[in-house]
Amino acid sequence: MSTTNNIQLNNLTAISPIDGRYWGQVQGLSEYFSEYALIKYRVQVEIEYFIELSKLVELKPLNAVNKEEDHKKLRDIYLQFKESDAQKIKQIEKTTNHDIKAVEYFIKEKMHTELQYSEVVTEFIHFGLTSQDINNTAIPLSIVESVEKVLIPQLKQSIIEPLRQFSQQWKSIPMLARTHGQPATPTTVGKELMVFIERLENQINHLEQSVPHTCKFGGATGNLNAHKVSYPTIDWVSFSEKFVKILHPSLKRMRFTTQIEHYDNVASLLDAFKRINTILIDLCRDIWTYISMEYFNQKLVKGEVGSSTMPHKVNPIDFENAEGNMGVANALYEHLSAKLPISRLQRDLTDSTVLRSIGVPFSHSLLSFKSIQRGLSKLVLNEPNIAKDLDANWAVVSEAIQTILRREGFPKPYEALKELTRVSGNKKITESDIHTFIESLSIPDDIKSELKLITPFNYIGIISDF
Repeated sequence: MSTTNNIQLNNLTAISPIDGRYWGQVQGLSEYFSEYALIKYRVQVEIEYFIELSKLVELKPLNAVNKEEDHKKLRDIYLQFKESDAQKIKQIEKTTNHDIKAVEYFIKEKMHTELQYSEVVTEFIHFGLTSQDINNTAIPLSIVESVEKVLIPQLKQSIIEPLRQFSQQWKSIPMLARTHGQPATPTTVGKELMVFIERLENQINHLEQSVPHTCKFGGATGNLNAHKVSYPTIDWVSFSEKFVKILHPSLKRMRFTTQIEHYDNVASLLDAFKRINTILIDLCRDIWTYISMEYFNQKLVKGEVGSSTMPHKVNPIDFENAEGNMGVANALYEHLSAKLPISRLQRDLTDSTVLRSIGVPFSHSLLSFKSIQRGLSKLVLNEPNIAKDLDANWAVVSEAIQTILRREGFPKPYEALKELTRVSGNKKITESDIHTFIESLSIPDDIKSELKLITPFNYIGIISDF
């Protein structure tokens, strides 16, 4: 076995497929969930906190830097943050063995060398805070921004919009439904796609309206002890709650915490994405099945190979890839949502360890969204095959006939239709069988005519507007 230690990280040497094979499709999330992004968000929180402190008249050493010019220069530290800055912080961490302290020392050095701030001023960086005030604000900020700017827009663009176009295009095309895998009351292709649109939009509404993005900003054990003892006349609770809103209007500070945020709402968000994935797995399996039934064909992609040995194969690989990646994502969502809300007493380190992986399930979800988009773009409706299947299953109108017979007071209509339509072997109920049965009934001619108008093609019920 090779013991080479000088392998450089790239798309071929990365252990995770997210950072290797799939990097090109998910790299947009690096802006929110990479080590570089986490460091940058931490710097942003520290800088914005310092700026807000400078606005407090009671903090006299900072009065001189409460100027727009100073605030702009301070914000440039994170707005112009480069990879080399992150590398410098990682170098400092080799000495401190503490990631947040490394951020603090980096900012202080910037203030000394670029802004010529005195040590009295720079000591208000990280004033009264513990590491988790920074982490438990920076990470929720990265999550809310990734959800708003990448994940939800991609879900809508990749899946909901194409599904909506198909549903409109195929709204009136009748299709045989299947319950328990067996022929059932007809529906329409468009309506069946609307089922998934409604489910997904419900989850998006839940995410946007019902799941708060909460953070922790309260000192060593959540009580703002150091703040209170240093400046007892300042309303630190109000200050902290207003501060997190400056970072993002959707952030909400939890008042009662230990050293860390309790993560209940992060867990709720992860569970919501797990539900979205579950809905999409359901979609992928349905589309996969319709393709196998030849209700859908797939457009050929020039040069693409379906099988290394069977030249004819055109496989539904995009839906299969999506299903597999969503399974990986859901396993991680499940672990994170179950683990994060649990911490021994006022804090242990397990949350920090698992939070470093929070971008991984989001990346697998994003990858799945794009795979489904590719799969949907290849779909071609095989309307003749759908019609053929309907015409081969006239037994499905038996529900309609027995219901009208009930309306007319006909004795035991269900049993009569059951006797006619439950057949075995190769026997299939045909249009002729249905009409012969209708003619045998002792009912008025106008009712017979009404029943004969019912076909598998028009017995589609009420299709709501969409």
